[in-house]
Amino acid sequence: MATSEYTVTGMTCGHCEMSVREEVGEVAGVSDVQVSHETGRLTVTSDAPVDGAAVIAAVEEAGYTAARA
Repeated sequence: MATSEYTVTGMTCGHCEMSVREEVGEVAGVSDVQVSHETGRLTVTSDAPVDGAAVIAAVEEAGYTAARA
């Protein structure tokens, strides 16, 4: 299992977390998504290498900004 960390800006509530979780969860290879609006952290767990650009694009699709932590 591989884990990667991202910082996400713009989230303010649990609904924001749910939006990010849903979008990132659809990225190929992602097996688990943990996100917190309080800390601005996104943790992605995968069984295979995941394209970091695809994760960032998914966060942007949800309406927020992300960067590798």
